[in-house]
Amino acid sequence: MLFEAKLNHLRISPRKVRLVTNLIKGLSVKQAEIQLKFLTKRSAIPVLKLLNSAVANAKDNGNSSKDNLFVINTKVDVGPTLKRWRPRAMGRASAIMKRTSHITLTLSQKEQSIVKEDKKEEKIKPIKKDETLLEEIGKEAKEEKEISEKERKNFDKKSHSKKSKEKSTSSQSLRSVKKTFRRKSF
Repeated sequence: MLFEAKLNHLRISPRKVRLVTNLIKGLSVKQAEIQLKFLTKRSAIPVLKLLNSAVANAKDNGNSSKDNLFVINTKVDVGPTLKRWRPRAMGRASAIMKRTSHITLTLSQKEQSIVKEDKKEEKIKPIKKDETLLEEIGKEAKEEKEISEKERKNFDKKSHSKKSKEKSTSSQSLRSVKKTFRRKSF
């Protein structure tokens, strides 16, 4: 179920508000709140209030808890622009556009999965008194080196040398072509 909250005529430019709303898109409500509380942008405070309003709508209308909600979509639209004038040189005036924005925040419930994933438990092997942790790490490193040496042996050296010869012949033929069409200087 979707829960919406809207904020109209916010006196901050939509471009600046989108920077904040894009950060919380797809996050859970708790993570979005934390993100907004510590964000230093001016538009973070109204967006946090809007998020709390959407959570209150979800509690009232859908009996949803805060833990079960996440931000599914945020939309920031352009509101009406306030036009002001600033005097400039030689009797001119330039326009100052004070932009406003409309924000729509949509929350959704997390679906609780019925199928549980099988988690493989790693068996912890006991360390013998003779072996230390460093020795075990050394053994693992040796095994990795052996694997990498086997991969190097499987590398075909003949095909590698043929490719390098092909590259050199093609570059030589290009050089000769460049020399034949070169303009002579007088």
